[in-house]
Amino acid sequence: MPDDPSLSPQAQTNRELWDAQSDAYQERHGEQLAKSKGAAWGLWQVQESELQVLGDVAGRDVLELGCGAAQWSIALHALGARVTGLDNSARQLEHARELMAEAGVDFPLVHASAEETGLPGESFDIVFCDFGGMTFADPNKTVPEVARLLRPDGLLAFSNNTPIVDLVWPAEDEHPSERLQLNYWEEIREIKPPNEPIAFQLPYGSWIALFRENGFAIESLLELRPPKDGVSSYRDEADREWARRWPMEHIWRVRREG
Repeated sequence: MPDDPSLSPQAQTNRELWDAQSDAYQERHGEQLAKSKGAAWGLWQVQESELQVLGDVAGRDVLELGCGAAQWSIALHALGARVTGLDNSARQLEHARELMAEAGVDFPLVHASAEETGLPGESFDIVFCDFGGMTFADPNKTVPEVARLLRPDGLLAFSNNTPIVDLVWPAEDEHPSERLQLNYWEEIREIKPPNEPIAFQLPYGSWIALFRENGFAIESLLELRPPKDGVSSYRDEADREWARRWPMEHIWRVRREG
């Protein structure tokens, strides 16, 4: 596939990798995502009904920023949301269309990077993702783009790795360690595991500064702890025990000020 000149080099790389890995991803994780019925957060699929991150979505315009096969969007559509799913991978959107057809639902799907969506400004009440575009796109581009897309008082909510786990997890290793490994000020900002999509991270203070610079008020930071008997298709038992001692993933909730 030829390069898209509108994409950053990192977005182009991630598009190619997600297109190549999409089938394997859905085969490996689709069963868990189906079992949780879509509306669940993170590696151990903590239910949205328990966390109430998004609140009442009925009648709201909602953008899933990195929807994958749209399991989340399908679930929110059933709750009355006016949903749009966006993904950088055309192959992921093909999986989304298959699941939408199975569910008998229809809503817009957009093939674009979260860094530059091409969608009209002030079009959404909620922009969210679960390890989606806010993980696999540059936050210095996605946060201003989300600020443009949200209406006043609109909500941005997203889950991603904590800086803590990224600090102890060298890119070449399969599991996090118990020791600090990376440079907090530099190395956790753009993480490039071998043959895997590029992930982005910021130090906590940089996240807060970026939100404030783009007109967001911070409402909460939810640190997710897996249950003692939690099972994940993403991580094994050793990782679960790590995540029960230290926060591996969290959810930011920030709101665009009017």
